[in-house]
Amino acid sequence: MFSKAHQRLLAWYQTHGRHDLPWRNTDDPYKIWVSEIMLQQTQVKTVLERFYFPFLEAFPTLQDLADADLDEVLKKWEGLGYYTRARNLHKTALLSTPSLPQSVHELKALPGIGESTAHAVAAFAFHTPVPIMDANIKRILYRVFAIKKATDKVLWEYARKLFDEEHPYDFNQAMMDLGSILCQSRRTACKQCPFSSVCLGKEDPFAYPQKKVKRAIPVRQKKIIVHHHRGRYGMRQRSSRFLHGLWSFTEIGSDEEMDVSRRLGDISQQYSHFRLDAEVYLHEASIDEHEWFTLEEISALALSGADHKVVTLLKQR
Repeated sequence: MFSKAHQRLLAWYQTHGRHDLPWRNTDDPYKIWVSEIMLQQTQVKTVLERFYFPFLEAFPTLQDLADADLDEVLKKWEGLGYYTRARNLHKTALLSTPSLPQSVHELKALPGIGESTAHAVAAFAFHTPVPIMDANIKRILYRVFAIKKATDKVLWEYARKLFDEEHPYDFNQAMMDLGSILCQSRRTACKQCPFSSVCLGKEDPFAYPQKKVKRAIPVRQKKIIVHHHRGRYGMRQRSSRFLHGLWSFTEIGSDEEMDVSRRLGDISQQYSHFRLDAEVYLHEASIDEHEWFTLEEISALALSGADHKVVTLLKQR
């Protein structure tokens, strides 16, 4: 049913595909795996321009990543967000040296590697003939099969149905590019699409998938206390799951009382599921359970976006 569409897809990919992406021009499973983890929640442009090459320069091999301290890894991940990815990268490196496993089953057993990432690493690093499914491919599946709503389990069934077993590697790369270039969430080019003749949703592509109702982003009000003593600033390493391992100033509730010397200003930081609005205060005192750093030393620590904004206020004061 899809053989001619497969041929058109591969022809389109040869002309329009993103063949210059660095992770498509390497056989190193480590470099491919790093790219897949970075791309889980981040656009290709951001990964390519700011993070992929510096990270590999710092940790050229799986062994280098395993040998590094978590603080070093978090610092190189700084700004990419979703820091659990960085912690899981480090855990997986420790568990996998000297080399990553090759099967989907073994890959899925490692930290931070779910069904989609396991399939992608197996397909691209080890040329295993399995379909992959990122956000772009999900959108294509919804439209080709005119599905408004489906579980991942059902989508995997459709992915296998559409899969080109004769050209698995190029098919998977082409599908990602098709979703990125022609079958976008807000713009389509159905007449140019290789699947146009078989796409059941082409008459109204934006009806697939069913749009989710957008919810108002909650706002968390906080106070951030910067403890200062003899030219140094008190910080603690976060132990909670959120931003775990990053260094931070002290956060308290917006209604909590405090003993401070000066208000430095306000900051706002957008996260994936909420927005943080915080008043920032300076407290001249030595506090136990803190480690103390100069501003220069703080620049070498891995910080959240909010704490970076606090540092900017400190430099301006």
